[in-house]
Amino acid sequence: MSVLATPAVTQTFAALGDPIRSAIVEELTGGDATVGEIAAHFTITFQAVSQQITTLERAGLVTRHREGRSRRVHLERAPIEQASVWMEARRLRLDERYRRLDHVLSDVLDVHTPPIPEEKRP
Repeated sequence: MSVLATPAVTQTFAALGDPIRSAIVEELTGGDATVGEIAAHFTITFQAVSQQITTLERAGLVTRHREGRSRRVHLERAPIEQASVWMEARRLRLDERYRRLDHVLSDVLDVHTPPIPEEKRP
């Protein structure tokens, strides 16, 4: 299994590394919204929110589509799922390493721990 993340996963993490962008993604988990609806939740300018959405769009995390006279921003599920799969694989790998370490430490402690004398046992 490759340790390196795919370019798409790397882009996802880079895009989500900014607190404003991750908050926008969180906002979009409730459903599609216009840039104005999203901007209403932030203290930064409409223009700044639009730029952050463009960054998310370049990373493949969101798409924009026309709905009547407005353009709505839609959260794309696939990039987040890919990042989640990548992280879960790392977590499983770490869990296995910790299990092996626990086993080694248990063996070492069993070998080097002197028995408790009878008079000191509870």
